[in-house]
Amino acid sequence: MQPEPWVILVTGPPGSGKSSVGAALARHLGAALLDQDSMTNPLVDVVARSIGATSYDDPALSALVREARYECVFSAALDCVRSGTNSVLIAPFTQERRHLDTWQQLATRISQAGGKPAMAWIRIDADELSRRLSRRGATRDANKLENLQNYLAGLDLAPPVGPFVEVNAQSTIKQQVKDLAQELIQLH
Repeated sequence: MQPEPWVILVTGPPGSGKSSVGAALARHLGAALLDQDSMTNPLVDVVARSIGATSYDDPALSALVREARYECVFSAALDCVRSGTNSVLIAPFTQERRHLDTWQQLATRISQAGGKPAMAWIRIDADELSRRLSRRGATRDANKLENLQNYLAGLDLAPPVGPFVEVNAQSTIKQQVKDLAQELIQLH
């Protein structure tokens, strides 16, 4: 049981390696892995069918489920904190990355529960992201791949506005985890 367990948000665009890095980091730290997709997609699918949405990119679907999806992940992370368990959270965390006040509110919530918040941002350029999405060929990427250049042009690949630990997507997963672990030690 950790006296101040980590709550590490792994953020980056689709295809950047969030799931791979997050899982490897969770193994390295002996942490709980809280992947937004695993935790919420079955319920999002029910909502999507009920409103006739055919894609997770549907704005109507996103408006209905975004807040609840993130709250599921955050609530589970706070349960981990209360039990003294490190946790690694995987999701885009777009609002937390783009808006300092949103990140600070979450970080305060984690700290007040007794945890240590940290954000790990996976840095990747548009060319590498394009290669990965094409290679991955996942069903969830179908809409992105239909017009990949427009999708990439609309992506925000800028780093978080608040404090973060940077992960180089070009490094091996093993190296990314090693670098992340070293930087986390330096944070606290």
